[in-house]
Amino acid sequence: MNKFERIYLDIEQKIKAGDYPIGSMIPSEHELAKNYNVSRETIRKAQKLLLENGFIQKKQGRGSIVLDYHRFSLPISGLVSYKELQVEQNITSITRLITNEQIPVPDFLIGQNGVTADERFIHLVRTREINNEVMIIDEDYIRCSVINHVPMEAAKDSIYEYFENELSLTIGYATKEFVAEKASPLDIELMHLDPMDYIISVSSNVFLEDTTFFQYTVSHHRLEKFQFSEFARRKPRLNN
Repeated sequence: MNKFERIYLDIEQKIKAGDYPIGSMIPSEHELAKNYNVSRETIRKAQKLLLENGFIQKKQGRGSIVLDYHRFSLPISGLVSYKELQVEQNITSITRLITNEQIPVPDFLIGQNGVTADERFIHLVRTREINNEVMIIDEDYIRCSVINHVPMEAAKDSIYEYFENELSLTIGYATKEFVAEKASPLDIELMHLDPMDYIISVSSNVFLEDTTFFQYTVSHHRLEKFQFSEFARRKPRLNN
């Protein structure tokens, strides 16, 4: 890891810990360079990462102000587990495992991403409960040719921790789709919704680093309870 990346992570942690409160100014380039015993160019590289990830905004003639990073409630881009979001945003919730079984490949996956009709998948259904209400239903279909078993404890805790730490898989990327749709029978049963209620469905095809498809996941979110947001920074236009 480069020096500027370590400095970025240290300042990020200090922002999250409240050492640099939201709305305050972080130390100047000169002060940071002295504190970390590095060049100002190294500090500029670290600040660039903070800027790009929505932690600071430069103020002309004043320095860099700390932004409200909490607005990233549920990121649109990026590939993170629910547990990682829970820790990041200090969410107190309970995960309940409803289903963990092997099934024949669902029809809608056959022919997609190289999936064949004779394959089997692990079907997981989990609920995320906050303040005694089910806010999210996560439904996963995991390709048995890649992962043939998910222990109960891993399913209740974090399947990505299990995949990466226990199975040494490298998760690469995902394609996502966001759709507003009427509550399904499962939503009505587990979230206690009405048939005319709407939810936000977030479906993802997830791939390993070597481009192998291994997971289809769909998360159903209560429409009135969750906000999907992302920090976006406009890039400067190139002059022709």
